[in-house]
Amino acid sequence: MPFYTTKYCNKSRQSYKNLVKLFAKDTFLAKEKYIRRKTLDIASLIGLVVCIVLVVFAIVAGNGVAAIIHFLDFQSALITFGGAFCAILAANTMQDFIGGLKSFTLVLKKPAFNIQDMIQKIIDLSNVARKEGLLSLEEAAGDLDDDFLKKGILLIVDGTDPELVRGIMETELISMETRHKKKITFWEDVASMGPAWGMIGTLVGLVNMLQNMSDPSSIGPAMAVALITTLYGSMLANWICTPVANKLKVNNANEVQMKEIMIEGLLSIQAGENPRVIEEKLKSFLAPKDRISSSNEEGGE
Repeated sequence: MPFYTTKYCNKSRQSYKNLVKLFAKDTFLAKEKYIRRKTLDIASLIGLVVCIVLVVFAIVAGNGVAAIIHFLDFQSALITFGGAFCAILAANTMQDFIGGLKSFTLVLKKPAFNIQDMIQKIIDLSNVARKEGLLSLEEAAGDLDDDFLKKGILLIVDGTDPELVRGIMETELISMETRHKKKITFWEDVASMGPAWGMIGTLVGLVNMLQNMSDPSSIGPAMAVALITTLYGSMLANWICTPVANKLKVNNANEVQMKEIMIEGLLSIQAGENPRVIEEKLKSFLAPKDRISSSNEEGGE
């Protein structure tokens, strides 16, 4: 076979291999984004559903399914839920109010936080920078789907002063945490308003009951209706709002930790530290058991 033919075939095979690798990489990234977008947080979903199921079961266990009717009252729901959310609306702008309501869906989505994978990704970037220089990170940044990490890498590639890089990244981190805390505060405020408006509804029911004491047979049902508003307020606070606020706090803490690891890793890469030193520094953010499991995973590769 002529030399030029062999050379042409080798180039064709190499181009084909590169094309296959590129296609596989794009497919993996698309699949990863799809999984992140579609994954539900099973713990939150099960917790919220089982809570209401247990309450309903406790109601019907001794009195039958018909007993549920005694716990449904439109006027009580109007005072408790309507009063609580309208009071929150009065304390916020319409945009913040709608944003707070939409943040409920964040509880049902599983955050794509994997600190071990992020540490490994930063170590890989440090190896690239150590072998090929900081400018080579610009090409690697194109493969990242995290805008925060990508922004930090581009700042380093542009030759930005390390203190300025830290300042920019920490400012963005603080802004993100402020936005998150606004959503958390929204649900904490609703949790405090629920029982308060439930008590207001109970007082309204008691006043109406006392206005009609001429019929002793109506006192019991009227008292029951008055107490339902207190039940609604407690359910709103302890079944919905407090768990949502706590879950958002957990997600915020995990994301803040992730961003802090990125900042430290990027600054270490910019300082030219050894990848092994960077690895040990970033693993100090993890709990001891997570450091051990991470080391075992690397040893098995």
